[in-house]
Amino acid sequence: MSTRHPIIAVTGSSGAGRGSVKHLFDKMFRREGLTAAFVDGDSFHRYDRSDMRVATQAALTTGNHSFSHFGPEANLFDELEALYRSYGAAGEGRRRFYLHTAEDGERLGYPELKSGQFTPWEDLPRDTDLLIYEGLHGVARAEGFDLSKLVDVKIGVVPVINLEWTRKIHRDTSERGYSEEAVVDTILRRMNDYVRYVIPQFKHSDINFQQVPVVDTSDPFVTRELPSADESVTVARFRRPEEFDVDFPCLMRNIEGSWMSRRNTLVVPGGKTELAMELILTPIVERLISRSRMLKVA
Repeated sequence: MSTRHPIIAVTGSSGAGRGSVKHLFDKMFRREGLTAAFVDGDSFHRYDRSDMRVATQAALTTGNHSFSHFGPEANLFDELEALYRSYGAAGEGRRRFYLHTAEDGERLGYPELKSGQFTPWEDLPRDTDLLIYEGLHGVARAEGFDLSKLVDVKIGVVPVINLEWTRKIHRDTSERGYSEEAVVDTILRRMNDYVRYVIPQFKHSDINFQQVPVVDTSDPFVTRELPSADESVTVARFRRPEEFDVDFPCLMRNIEGSWMSRRNTLVVPGGKTELAMELILTPIVERLISRSRMLKVA
């Protein structure tokens, strides 16, 4: 962890809705005049899309049916750890981007690259206020490393599993051109690593945001419509509320229809999720930045 150069990790599986938190941070930082170094967790995969197909097939020939992007073998956890350490120490580091679509390449200035490829490694922008990681393994732990020790605020985005799968199936078939059968095969292949390396992170999150639908998503493979915001509630669980001076009475006054299910857990209507995230995260970010700036001036 670094007081001078704070790091926030937003962690969630495919289809979890991590992008909603990144969108919220974008708005918050523009409003507050802050500059963040955003890091895409997919950019720390070891293989691009083509090489991953080759590596997966090679694993299958040896009897390994659970080789996936969710496990250490397919990721550069050492590079992510090095980034956290260098940013925490000096506000520096390297990043690259994974191109989910050809449009990503155009937007990032690499029109010659194809969907599924990485951009070259580059230095982070200089003089940023904080680093935001958004991906699968923001605070992953395994033998020989523990990324959670290097992160100041750990945020989990964790919808109930059927909703997570429903979102992934819907996104990958409608936006990325995969067949439903291929998406199901991917879910099954990832399950071992999902249980071993993704889920354990949420035990250590400072805050977990979990969307729970109030419509039937019992079979994600036949659900054709994603639940709307108003067809769900969001559960916000704080590991240690006292660390962030969470004012639950104030939150409930400002979020109509919210209530507490446990001493550290706030439940809000789905349509109020963005408001709840903003009210919860804004003072946390303000404290991080205030402390950082005081130390830099001292």
